[in-house]
Amino acid sequence: MPIKKLVVFLCVCFIMNACAVQKKSFGVAPPAYQIKTEGNEKILIGILDRPLLENNNSFAWFKKSYAEKTPDAAAVEAFRQHAADFQLVVFCGTWCEDTHNLLGGFYKLIDMSGFPAENITLIGVDHEHRSLFDLAHVFNITNVPTFIVMKNGKEVGRVVEYGDSGEPDKDLGILVKSMK
Repeated sequence: MPIKKLVVFLCVCFIMNACAVQKKSFGVAPPAYQIKTEGNEKILIGILDRPLLENNNSFAWFKKSYAEKTPDAAAVEAFRQHAADFQLVVFCGTWCEDTHNLLGGFYKLIDMSGFPAENITLIGVDHEHRSLFDLAHVFNITNVPTFIVMKNGKEVGRVVEYGDSGEPDKDLGILVKSMK
């Protein structure tokens, strides 16, 4: 991983840690995202968290996707076995149909495997794939969702949109299982 990516990744980790400390201290995490509105569409840009999507009626697609998906059993087991070995950086677009179809299923994989939520950095991008802190550019994001598997601050691999198999959870499981 180039130094620039490592520095940005470390900055994201620092920001997430600072937000967690702030939340523990005061019960509320400071916002690390912006809201854009285009017509009736709410677009979140920046560092997000699951409850932000799950508990907002503007993102009803999240719960629908979660309910409809059944994660690949081998992927669930790979995530369960290797949960302490990696982190995930996930780029999404709250405006994007592929994100609408896949993000809830991704979180069902997370829940079923017991993967720690604190090891996930969720980043929202706009229609031009821009994010706060220039993270989408640093990680060379061209399509969303993009699921990036990180180990020791280095990218191990990524699954873009539906992946090679058409089942991103399956591809993520294969990627996690093959980590050295």
